[in-house]
Amino acid sequence: MAAELHVELVAADRSVWSGEATLVVARTTSGDIGVMPGHQPLLGVLESGPVTIRTSEGGTVVAAVHGGFISFADNKLSLLAEIAELADEIDVQRAERALERAKAEENASAERRAEVRLRAVAGH
Repeated sequence: MAAELHVELVAADRSVWSGEATLVVARTTSGDIGVMPGHQPLLGVLESGPVTIRTSEGGTVVAAVHGGFISFADNKLSLLAEIAELADEIDVQRAERALERAKAEENASAERRAEVRLRAVAGH
């Protein structure tokens, strides 16, 4: 059996995903980071971006994450997000409309959120 780490992806309003994984890739204020079993303890600030989780069963879970914190110790990874959506939950047409609206209104933060959602779906 491959080494595993326990992952908890939690948004402000719900638990989004929990399970065993072999690799998690997330974007932090210091850049992209990959966390595998045995990684050094860490605490960081999450940037808006896709989070990719390679599950122990060989599958991949992708989520759009908008801000929050990442913490790793004792092979337990916590992703505490302000907003998090699994790629399967994202309505692509709605995200595309939101992107168009944000561009027209020159709303950079709304544009970034829509782009992250669409990247998460594309990465899934």
